Amino acid sequence: MLFEDIYRTIAKPAEGVFKDRGSKFMAFAYPIASEGDIKAIVNKLKAEHTKANHHCWAMRLSPDRSVFRVNDDGEPSGTAGRPILNVLLSHDLTNILIVVVRYFGGTLLGVPGLINAYKSAAEEAVKAALIVEKVVTDIYSVRFEYTLMNEVMRVVKQEGLEVLEQLSNEQCELIVGIRKSHVERVVPALQKINGVVVTWIRS
Repeated sequence: MLFEDIYRTIAKPAEGVFKDRGSKFMAFAYPIASEGDIKAIVNKLKAEHTKANHHCWAMRLSPDRSVFRVNDDGEPSGTAGRPILNVLLSHDLTNILIVVVRYFGGTLLGVPGLINAYKSAAEEAVKAALIVEKVVTDIYSVRFEYTLMNEVMRVVKQEGLEVLEQLSNEQCELIVGIRKSHVERVVPALQKINGVVVTWIRS
């Protein structure tokens, strides 16, 4: 199977609310780039909602959607983080964190009630979010003499490469983003130009 190089995430933070028998479930969805983003977001919400009883969350990361974590924050196991994660799975979203802040209303909801409440709150946040498709790109450096500029730019235009930076000293250097599934075609096309050096920088 070819590497799937398009993934769905959200463009910016979004919120949703669900209420059941006096309990209020406030969902906050955030686009994230790494696990390191989670702690600051959760701590910020805890500081803003000091009287809330629970701050439960789920996240998914990486374009192949392989990294995920859930946190029930004191709710019965499997009643909070997992239902939130299931919403991310059903919408095929990644690089996203949803935190649901619960204010207890005095009536116990039971396991099915909790699962439904956390799922519904997360759904509301996703509904309010702007979902975008992003392409996985690898970043490369392309170095060449100035006289080769036209030939290099022809490949750049043909392949629709994203030029992130253009550096001109004695040698020219372009920092370009190449779509992951196009790397095997684009890099050789650039290397075919005599005198061009292509170096991978990062994914």
